[in-house]
Amino acid sequence: MTITIFHNPACGTSRNTLAMIRQSGEEPIVIDYLQAPPSRERLKALIAAMGITVRQLLREKGTPYAELGLADPKWTDERLLDAMLAHPILINRPIVETPKGVRLCRPSEAVLDILPNPDIGPFIKEDGEVVIDQAGQRLV
Repeated sequence: MTITIFHNPACGTSRNTLAMIRQSGEEPIVIDYLQAPPSRERLKALIAAMGITVRQLLREKGTPYAELGLADPKWTDERLLDAMLAHPILINRPIVETPKGVRLCRPSEAVLDILPNPDIGPFIKEDGEVVIDQAGQRLV
């Protein structure tokens, strides 16, 4: 079984998501998408599989989003894709692909819905938020 995560190691949400995948017993293919961005075709396929729009995948915080004027509704999907490919930091993360589906895992616990084994035991995020308690109950 193959699980792939489009990961940014500097992002806490991405690190938490990766930790949950590993705690489920899987070792995913980890793609540092800032160093190795997906191709246009791959990015379009991921967006389609997630059932979201190109605009919904755009990341605003900590990116050149405002500088490039990407909030303007005049930008077509193709132009937005051009911007994401030129500036991969504009691609929101983490994106996780499993045999059960593809998901933008924001918040990180969204990954539990597509893991083959979502019973990962207790899990606490880096910031101390309890996702799954000692009894195995999902709290968020």
